[in-house]
Amino acid sequence: MKVTLVYDNTAHNKALLPDWGFSCYVEIENTPRILFDTGASSTILLHNIEKLGIDPGGIDIIVISHAHWDHTGGLPELLKVNRSARLYLPASFHMSLPGRERIVVTEAIEITGNVFSTGELRGVEQSLVVRTGKDLVVIAGCSHPGVGPILQAASSHGKVSILIGGLHGFRDFNLLKDLHSVCACHCTQHQSEIKKLYPDKWLDGGVGRVVVI
Repeated sequence: MKVTLVYDNTAHNKALLPDWGFSCYVEIENTPRILFDTGASSTILLHNIEKLGIDPGGIDIIVISHAHWDHTGGLPELLKVNRSARLYLPASFHMSLPGRERIVVTEAIEITGNVFSTGELRGVEQSLVVRTGKDLVVIAGCSHPGVGPILQAASSHGKVSILIGGLHGFRDFNLLKDLHSVCACHCTQHQSEIKKLYPDKWLDGGVGRVVVI
């Protein structure tokens, strides 16, 4: 499994464009290709995707975590170059997408083999859960429902090993002690504290960062 950050506030790869927002591309062997969130700008999203050698028309599934502009801004233009991807949108997402079918997510569901949604937690946001062998990778957009509820929802599928994404003002750092790795990026306000507490678990984010599991 490989997770590539294609949109983030900072740049891990200097050939790519950083911007406030989040998106990542998830590749799993023998599994449809997934884009989780679409950042704020379609121009930046498509630039970064193409620079990374990703075919935007080849994305099979698009999952939107929540309706905020910095996670949805790239979606309309992306859908012009990709007319076949299945859309998994939280119930609170109300952007008009004429002619596109959507799967509206409220409860926890299986998206494809070994890939799940937590469901729209607290009515605001869904996170992605991927089962890799015995452990789980959780990808969060902004963690508006709280990191604790997200990890708890994901744990119905097994033991969470890796957490990737935005954690906003999360401070209950003890929740991370049993994880193998944490790539806290985008809106995470306390990155330096998490890195100091868990240097062996910490993975720097930034657009172009590739996490291989």
